[in-house]
Amino acid sequence: MSQVKENDTVKVHYTGKLKNGQVFDSSEGREPLEFTLGQGMLIPGFEKAVIDMKVNDKKTVDIPMTEAYGEVREELFHKVEKGQLPEEVKPEVGLGLVSRDAEGNEHQFRIAEVNEDHVIVDGNHPLAGQELTFDLEVVEIK
Repeated sequence: MSQVKENDTVKVHYTGKLKNGQVFDSSEGREPLEFTLGQGMLIPGFEKAVIDMKVNDKKTVDIPMTEAYGEVREELFHKVEKGQLPEEVKPEVGLGLVSRDAEGNEHQFRIAEVNEDHVIVDGNHPLAGQELTFDLEVVEIK
């Protein structure tokens, strides 16, 4: 029986949890996640965890933040005057915002703090600074 190796395309069922056990994502009730290893589409720790697994293998793996979404970077927090927000936006902590730069690239932010005249937005991935746990099951190797 073959094992997952670099550049294989695989289908994996997964459940991702935070250290406190809270589930943040799962393929349960959906199609398994299909991806090709080595293309950088997933966090490094997830790809590493699947290497050498066989079809029907199951395992639970802890992924440190350095192999997940990295540490929280302070330089990705920005002060934005409330007047710069679209009129229809009611600023609330946790609200997601999208901004475009001069080249037309989209950047996602979450409101981290609301003050009287400004908000603090956070451009970090929502799971930055977190150690993650994944329950994995390989269902197909192509």
